[in-house]
Amino acid sequence: MHKKNELRIKRATKTRAKLRELAVPALSVHKTGQHLYAQIFSGDGQTTLASASTLDKGLVADGASRTNIDAAKALGAAIAAKAKEAGIEAVGFDRSGYLYHGKVKALADAAREAGLKF
Repeated sequence: MHKKNELRIKRATKTRAKLRELAVPALSVHKTGQHLYAQIFSGDGQTTLASASTLDKGLVADGASRTNIDAAKALGAAIAAKAKEAGIEAVGFDRSGYLYHGKVKALADAAREAGLKF
């Protein structure tokens, strides 16, 4: 594993431990080179309550990038809508060790605008 990824995972581990301690549902973000993913886990981290990704049909227009800021905004709105359907109003934010900048920030802001509190 590369040093950069090891440091990211170390940051993520600390965040996840704190979220487990607080026992609140967590909105977790994951990025790859081709897609973005978001999941809401239960307070104990054992059950996925809602999930969305740029793989979902209709989320991103055909031919459009699935990893840019526009895709992150669409994903944030989608995960917030699914959370509302599941009866979740507030979550803790698990950015998986990624910097709160760019795509991660766009996703979080869009989720907040759609009514999710964190």
